[in-house]
Amino acid sequence: MKKKIIYILFISTTLFTCSDFLDQVPGEQISIKEQLSNKNGVLAALNGIYKDIEDIMSSRHVIYADVQGGNITFTPSTVTNLVEIPSVIENSYNFSDLEDESNYSEYYATFYDIINQTNILLFYLSDFTFLTNDERHELEAELLTTRAFAHYQICIHYAQNYNFTNDASHLGIVYNTAPLTIGEDFPSRLTMSETYNYIKSDLNEALDLYTENQSLTGPVYSYFNSNATKALYARIALQMNDWETAFSMSDDVIKTSGISLTSKENYIKEWEADETPVNEVILEFSAPRTTEGQVSSSISAHFIYNSNTNYGRYVASGDLVNLYDTQDIRKNMFLEVSLPTSVNNITTDESYYFTKKFQDNAGTTFIRLSEMYLIRAEANARQNLLDDALTDLNIIRERANIPTLTDTTTLLDDIFTERRKELAFEGHLLFDLARFKKDVNRNLGCISTVCGLSYPSNKYILPIPSSSTDLNENITQNEGY
Repeated sequence: MKKKIIYILFISTTLFTCSDFLDQVPGEQISIKEQLSNKNGVLAALNGIYKDIEDIMSSRHVIYADVQGGNITFTPSTVTNLVEIPSVIENSYNFSDLEDESNYSEYYATFYDIINQTNILLFYLSDFTFLTNDERHELEAELLTTRAFAHYQICIHYAQNYNFTNDASHLGIVYNTAPLTIGEDFPSRLTMSETYNYIKSDLNEALDLYTENQSLTGPVYSYFNSNATKALYARIALQMNDWETAFSMSDDVIKTSGISLTSKENYIKEWEADETPVNEVILEFSAPRTTEGQVSSSISAHFIYNSNTNYGRYVASGDLVNLYDTQDIRKNMFLEVSLPTSVNNITTDESYYFTKKFQDNAGTTFIRLSEMYLIRAEANARQNLLDDALTDLNIIRERANIPTLTDTTTLLDDIFTERRKELAFEGHLLFDLARFKKDVNRNLGCISTVCGLSYPSNKYILPIPSSSTDLNENITQNEGY
């Protein structure tokens, strides 16, 4: 018999705290309607959703695409000097993740929790008569973008890329547009085409609703808005081979957002700042903070270098470092450190390359304007507008202080390589490899039992955790698991 769990929304009496879905315990929790009976309660619920996003997006889960694709390798233990695979990703790194003990089960569960929280607020939206029309429209827009974003994150991790089949008829994911009761609702996975149609529908509706008066106070880049939604839409359209939409959305952001590329002169300095993001950021998930305002966690925990006895587990692979030309300013984005390393019981000093992108109390950079130029370049190249594509690619190359290109013979491969260099550590590589139908080749620094994958492969995606398949009899597990 499947356990029946009724999702309810709970927020403590402290405004702007974290929301969660819990088993209902009479007398200990307030009802949804009571929680959402006033503006403060609604904003607290919305803030809780953003807080949950910040928490999951600053966790180790954000390294997945770079680790699997080959941009990241590992540092030696400060105790044994041995370079070993971190146990929390050992199965996935070896392309042998397990349904029963998936390294990323928390990622799957958390995003579906976020979706359910979002759907509860959307379900009660018409009851929020204490909000003005503009406030209600803005809230609905942010929630719809959140729902599309969360489903997309699940999609790229747990379903094969859009062009895996010619008509995208392969399995996508479960797309939830209403609150669910576990034990009563058993939705099935949609096709990939259907999944992306739902994502597009949510994004289109959101763009029609935005008022540009964000619901919560704080930096504009920390919340979903029309610019962030268009940028997200451009990324998603690229994934689904919708070159026209990818072009139009990225073009719109480049021309109308008011955001400019970080200059060549300030590129390194801005990335090295303690907390302030680079000026070209479109969306950054802020580092979570305590009620006292102190940063409680940061993506930097995975990449930081403080001293030879205090550093993160993840560094650039030799494969990545070797991609940068000598004159490329992005070569200075690495902090080269010699660390004692034991190989065959002999300890010597070896060089490791820590990224400067995420040090100190950094937030999680999710979308930058540089990506929009690279998306516009690829969208144009796919439509055979080669000169326009080359112009955008050269804007990024020139800013990096490397020679511009004139030959378009290998333009798509050049764009792929530039994406790998410019967007390293920002969660793209494995998904780019899948979209380009390229093999995974992890060479320098790879310590996996499997250092490569030939496309296509079942192992380009993760298994759906058994915690979900056990509760929902209609969910089909991914092939190969």
